Amino acid sequence: MSTWKKVAIGVGVALLLSGIVGFTVYQSHKNVATVQTGKSQRMDLASVVSASGEIKPKTYVNIGANAFGKITKLYVKEGDRVKKGQLLAQLENVQSAADVNATQAALEAAQTDAVAADAGWKTAVADLNRAKADADRMKLDWDRAQGLYQEALIAKSEYDSRKNAWESADAGLAQAQARIAQAKAQKESADRRITQTRANLTRVSDVLQKTTYAAPFDGMITNLPVREGETVVIGIQNSPGSTLMSIADMSVITAEVRVDETDIVNVKLGQPAEVTIDAIPKKIFKGVVTEIGNNAIVRSTGMATSQQTTASQEAKDFKVVVTLQDPPDNLRPGLSTTAKVTTATRSNALTIPIQALTVRQKADLEQQSNDKGSVQAAAPPKEASKDKNKDKQEIQGVFVIRNRKAEFVPIDTGITGTTDIEVLSGLKDGDEIVTGSYKVLRTLKPGASVKVDNTAPKKEEESTE
Repeated sequence: MSTWKKVAIGVGVALLLSGIVGFTVYQSHKNVATVQTGKSQRMDLASVVSASGEIKPKTYVNIGANAFGKITKLYVKEGDRVKKGQLLAQLENVQSAADVNATQAALEAAQTDAVAADAGWKTAVADLNRAKADADRMKLDWDRAQGLYQEALIAKSEYDSRKNAWESADAGLAQAQARIAQAKAQKESADRRITQTRANLTRVSDVLQKTTYAAPFDGMITNLPVREGETVVIGIQNSPGSTLMSIADMSVITAEVRVDETDIVNVKLGQPAEVTIDAIPKKIFKGVVTEIGNNAIVRSTGMATSQQTTASQEAKDFKVVVTLQDPPDNLRPGLSTTAKVTTATRSNALTIPIQALTVRQKADLEQQSNDKGSVQAAAPPKEASKDKNKDKQEIQGVFVIRNRKAEFVPIDTGITGTTDIEVLSGLKDGDEIVTGSYKVLRTLKPGASVKVDNTAPKKEEESTE
């Protein structure tokens, strides 16, 4: 055999061996998944519920019109601070003031009539007492006259005279008693007229008072939609009345936010919160949860579910009020705000990144034993259906790197932080777990070989994820 043939054969054998080695290496890396990993570690963890809303004073009131009339004077302007009882506005009150004066005069006249009636009643009482005395005296004279007449000591004419005098006195007594009843009725009538006139005076005074508006508490004028000379009306059914102004007590400021229905179960009274206000960036205000709404609010309409006649499957929120501690003086109602309520805290808790958490069906977890060639007997039909449903059961866990393979480990979790979640059981401190990518975690099989690459992911991979 010539030399060049020997060289050709050697080169061919070398190429064949290189191909076999390359193919073997390719097959060995074909089923290896490239993953990013992290480690379970202990840290302080806080569970936070975030919600947005607006700044509102704890105490505020809309002062509406209590009477119909024209505004004759406004004593304040928007932004003014007022004290309790301070005069705010005045409506025209000519007619109501005249009604008060007329009723006051009628009350005085009724009181005068009552005084006269009382004097007449007292006079009638005196006349009755005098008539009683006269009647008693005339009765005694007639009684004596009867004895003397029987003994023939007086004449018949004198006897008749004394009898007539007694009968006249008795009639005068009856007349005095009648005058007493009449005077008493007049006195009671005068007293009732006084009561009636006083009630009318109270009514017209109330009407007059409703033309004047005073501050119900110390606060700030936050809204003043009217001007002097405008006519305001009171509200009637299906028609709201005019609003003169709004007053807010700015000493206690709250952030009224809406919390998603999935988070409201974790919010409790007294929990601390951090409040940020869009108008005051880079500053955090401390607060505490002071009120939690019991009625759900439909997110799209803002209406409470109790106001709807039909059930709704739309997303719902619940009102939560956070009272700010040491609010600044430049806050205004209606400012947009975000509140982060700390619902739970853990010290030195075992945690993992949230993105490492995944779920697998029970059948997937049994795949590894099936791949090893284990043979299972066919189950009866009824048991097969039960096993099928059981196999679809989802189990929560993470993939732990052990011997360059990803082993699925079921875990129990606790509170959830911003980026991490608490692990109650299933892991120990320092375990290396698969944290990404999302595409790999979604398709990674239990027991699969993995290659760890914790370098920054490519932009294409990030956009794909």
